[in-house]
Amino acid sequence: MKLAIVHDFLNQYGGAERCVEAFHEIFPDAPIYTSIYLPDNMPESFRKMDIRTSFMQKFPFLNRHFKKYLLFYPKAIESFDLSGYDIIFSSSSSFAKGVRIKKGVLHVCYCYTPMRFVWDTKSYIEKENFNALEKKAIEISVKILQKWDLKNNTSVDYFVGISNIVKERIKNYYKRTADIIYPTVGCDNYKISTKTEDYYLVVSRLNAYKRIDIVIEAFNKLQLPLRIIGDGPKRKTLEGLAGPTITFLGKVDDIKLAEVYSQCQALLFPGVEDFGIVPLEAQASGRPVIAYAAGGALETVVDGVTGLFFKEQNPESIIDAVRRYEAIKNSFNSEIIRKNAMRFDKEIFKKKICDYVLEKYHNYCIGKNKNLP
Repeated sequence: MKLAIVHDFLNQYGGAERCVEAFHEIFPDAPIYTSIYLPDNMPESFRKMDIRTSFMQKFPFLNRHFKKYLLFYPKAIESFDLSGYDIIFSSSSSFAKGVRIKKGVLHVCYCYTPMRFVWDTKSYIEKENFNALEKKAIEISVKILQKWDLKNNTSVDYFVGISNIVKERIKNYYKRTADIIYPTVGCDNYKISTKTEDYYLVVSRLNAYKRIDIVIEAFNKLQLPLRIIGDGPKRKTLEGLAGPTITFLGKVDDIKLAEVYSQCQALLFPGVEDFGIVPLEAQASGRPVIAYAAGGALETVVDGVTGLFFKEQNPESIIDAVRRYEAIKNSFNSEIIRKNAMRFDKEIFKKKICDYVLEKYHNYCIGKNKNLP
């Protein structure tokens, strides 16, 4: 059984790329096909992988201007010669699921979300710092990419979504059903501390849609210590809003991050994410999460057990949630909170993915009267 992994692009390290690391551990002999690969932006582990890039790898200024090559990615993904493989496993939030698949080959797509910039263009543009010309170019490109996306997702035999909200999008946009396997969290990187301090915590890229502004407004009124880890285009604006009890730590290394997680009172998570790794990192550290009741947080935070929800994205709702937390904080059990995070541990994720692919390939071979390997 020969398997190839196809990923959209490897130019920055995030939740999807953590999954690629896990896919490589599951299928260590599988090559990884991707449009572009910038090794300086990726962890050392990727240098040990068999990564095969497209013609786009020769394009200039990929590090800064990869988004400007938007219309080249479909052709880049389609250009791969994947003959000789029995299974194509695409890891996709955009283009990878559009690979050309030959008859008799099983295609499983692990889908982080249908193309956000194609199916939710207005929201996507609002989240990015595009200039007027770039916004216009994206709007023109959207219709072309919608047709391409609908045509090419038909090669997928099985979709696997990362959460219920993604499953619903796959149904709405593609008219396809999807199974769910939650993404991986490296629980071993986080430990329960023997002490906690008085500060609350935010860990986030500082973009407008993350809604860190409402947390800052809430803590200005609460006058409680808040530490913010992360960087991004809105940092200066957010620093201008912050009162004396709020500290910006910028980017920190993994060791420092784990320490700050483990000693905080609770993590604040005010945005809407398709899944959201940060709340699980906090829970793996034994700390509760105060989250906006939407998106992936509804599937990773247990209200009253591993955290609390607030139901409106505004400072007043956050203030109410923090006050509720302060009144019952001694009732939270760090061991129970960490146990919840362990449901999403990397080894569990790897087993679920491996079992899923093998089961579907077995059924596929039977359905096609194809000899099993």
